[in-house]
Amino acid sequence: MNNWEKRRQRLKGNFLGWIFLAGLSCLYGAWARLRRWLYAKKIFPSKRLPAKVICIGNLTAGGTGKTPAVLLAAQTLRRHGQAVAVLSRGYGAKANGKVLVLTQHTAPSWKECGDEPWMMNQVLKEAGVPVVVCADRAKAGEAAITYYHSRVLLLDDGFQHLKLRRDLDILLVNAAAPFSDGEFLPLGNLREPLSSLAHAGLVVITHADQVQALALEELKKTIRRWQPSAPILEAAHKADFLMDPGTQQKHPVSLIQGREVAVLSGLADPASFEAQLESLGARATQKWRYPDHHAYRPRELRSIEKLRQGLPLVTTFKDFTRFPKEWREILKAQVLLLAIRLEIFKGEQVWNQALINISRKVVI
Repeated sequence: MNNWEKRRQRLKGNFLGWIFLAGLSCLYGAWARLRRWLYAKKIFPSKRLPAKVICIGNLTAGGTGKTPAVLLAAQTLRRHGQAVAVLSRGYGAKANGKVLVLTQHTAPSWKECGDEPWMMNQVLKEAGVPVVVCADRAKAGEAAITYYHSRVLLLDDGFQHLKLRRDLDILLVNAAAPFSDGEFLPLGNLREPLSSLAHAGLVVITHADQVQALALEELKKTIRRWQPSAPILEAAHKADFLMDPGTQQKHPVSLIQGREVAVLSGLADPASFEAQLESLGARATQKWRYPDHHAYRPRELRSIEKLRQGLPLVTTFKDFTRFPKEWREILKAQVLLLAIRLEIFKGEQVWNQALINISRKVVI
């Protein structure tokens, strides 16, 4: 549990604190509804770019697995010969409004561009997919079109970024924690009301393997109440491989089967990552959890190294990007990065066809 979540839980446990959070949530929800209405009525302007825009996002704050979905969409489009680029806000980036481009040949540090764009570039650079970072996603899209002739733009975490018009909204819903009991931020985690499901052209239920069939059907009924026509797909996050960052050597996930490991993560949903490791047969006997996007300090790694007693330290690619530069001198025992991929096990053909159909309509 990160510091913000601890503070929120303390406030929820106090009557006046709960009232305070509930009041803020009412204001947040009212603004979310009004904002979307203002864009729908064109009172707030939105921009159309000369390329197709596919948005991948969610209704809640964090935890649905957007990054693996963006990677899968980019890889799907590249397999079908499309010139695609990823547009990212770059959470925590220090670009000061500049457009930063990550390719196979050029990439700023993660502190400049944000940890998620940096990590996406590590996966996509060999496929020739640029990752373009800017808070103004229209500006990022223009750069992708001008310099890389991109015909399809993937808007990462962009469901609420209404300044840029899109041709397809792919909405992700976490089966294990779908809609935060219907409460808006900061009391809950909803960014928008459930009625916004109506804007989705495709709904992907992630972590669908972590809930019972009955719970999954109830979730689908809720989605159908607001979105009666869009296809609903089911997906799971699967372990792909392990990599030793020191040697760049890849290992099969069976390497940690039956072994005790120490787990380190700074994620919105650390429990899913830990459950993933345990499903591989690893015994997570030590767990370190930090806030999402946490920048690790040398003293924190020294503490972990002292306490893990030689156990392999397993973390994510996203977390590793935020290690200090002297991590090699601090972490003497084995370090392993777990690569995760999104696997659509119900509706894969629908996913492929939806992306292909949108991309084929591009005329520049």
